[in-house]
Amino acid sequence: MFAAVIDAAFPVFALILTGWICTKRNFLGPSSREGLNNFVIYLALPAQLFSAMSTAELADLAQPGFFWSFAIGMFGTAALCALISRDPHVAPIDKLINSMSSAYGNAGFMGIPLCLMVFGQAGLGPSVITAVFTVSLLFAVTITLIELQRLEHAKIGPTLRKIIGSMLRNPLLVAPVLGVLWSFMQWPMPAPAARYIGLLGDASTPCALIAIGLFLGQTTQQRAGPEVMRIVILKLLFQPALTAILVLYVFDVPKLWAMVAILAAALPVGTGPFMLAQLYQRDASTSGRAILISTVLSVVTLSALVAWISQEL
Repeated sequence: MFAAVIDAAFPVFALILTGWICTKRNFLGPSSREGLNNFVIYLALPAQLFSAMSTAELADLAQPGFFWSFAIGMFGTAALCALISRDPHVAPIDKLINSMSSAYGNAGFMGIPLCLMVFGQAGLGPSVITAVFTVSLLFAVTITLIELQRLEHAKIGPTLRKIIGSMLRNPLLVAPVLGVLWSFMQWPMPAPAARYIGLLGDASTPCALIAIGLFLGQTTQQRAGPEVMRIVILKLLFQPALTAILVLYVFDVPKLWAMVAILAAALPVGTGPFMLAQLYQRDASTSGRAILISTVLSVVTLSALVAWISQEL
């Protein structure tokens, strides 16, 4: 069991540590992090998502129990965070971003690489779906609520146009959708193109994990307040527990897919809420501290979860 944890979890956290060391030793500066982030978001990760979906059997991806379990676990966690956040000094928009933080896992940068290492290629399809749910669905719902909160009169039309336009420009959504279309049409993939996409997608895992380390190395450590710890506890403990109950006892979900859902739900806070706070010119310190603390603590929580999964499969 210990060997399974080392084999699956060690490479993930070793790559993150590599990025952290590169920042602390000034091998890679802030411009490197921005460039590496853009490379992952706009090239490597979309290539991996497209490759996974274009070669998948669509019938094998039809798992409604998996969809419902992960979505309920995600939105249920965000809703609980909103309900228990009673601080009158926190603005409504900040509460929405904090609620998003409590359910927004690092699905693209950490989730897909981790699932590949734990489950192999069989875990790629379901892990891609969790990434799409996180970076597209949760992101879109949060932006919609923020825009409605900002509007003096709730003009749903302009808000929806803005959301749809943003999603159509999101490579992490467009790539898997195009992959599903390619698979559905059963178009042949020329060997040189498949090799090109494969090489680009293979770069996603190490670059994404090193990028996390670069971000953590540049994050100023500050004292974690109650709101930050509430987000961290909900993200690392409550969401995976709720998702586990749903996939194991409520819905009919294949064993491997159930384990992927639980592992994806247990991921630390991703950078989406931090970027959203900056986009709306809000204080991003809560999101930043939640990302840092949850990522550090996930070394323990994810290792324990991987050990349990290795016994179950």
